[in-house]
Amino acid sequence: MSDPLYIPLEDGDLRLEPLAERHREGLRAATAADAEIWAIYPYDYAGDAFDPRFDWLLEGPPRRSGYAVLLEGRVVGMSAWIDRGEPGWSVEIGNSFILPELRGTGFNTRLKHLMIGHAFACGLARVEFRVDERNRRSQAAVLKLGAVKEGVLRAERKTWTGHVRDTAVFSILAGEWGRRA
Repeated sequence: MSDPLYIPLEDGDLRLEPLAERHREGLRAATAADAEIWAIYPYDYAGDAFDPRFDWLLEGPPRRSGYAVLLEGRVVGMSAWIDRGEPGWSVEIGNSFILPELRGTGFNTRLKHLMIGHAFACGLARVEFRVDERNRRSQAAVLKLGAVKEGVLRAERKTWTGHVRDTAVFSILAGEWGRRA
């Protein structure tokens, strides 16, 4: 991941910080607030699964740079840059979760606008989202951002539950974002 992309980002009371050990307990509490959601995520962050998954993110797995999402200084979720395609050309925003109490409030739109705007300001041409076909709420949120659904990758991965997932792929191109701004 290029350094100019993976920096702290801020918009008023919303802050994204590169994931660090100091975020562990706040993110543990946030992910515990919705134990049922993990059934449709590729990875489990609930209960005993939290520490190994958090440690994995801290290790900086190839192609993934995680953020703690903070609102007024409190950890309320996570997101990440995931390398896709040509370095410096495109990136995926994924590994995203926010507290249930913030869903439907416009907070996710603010968060994603901050990340998308930063990606394009860094010169990237494409921002991608990959969403489990079963996750209608996340698909609606991505479409609301102005993303285009490009298609579905059938049986793209096996999740932690053993479910063979079909993955919807969405994108926003820099020229499209510029027309929105």
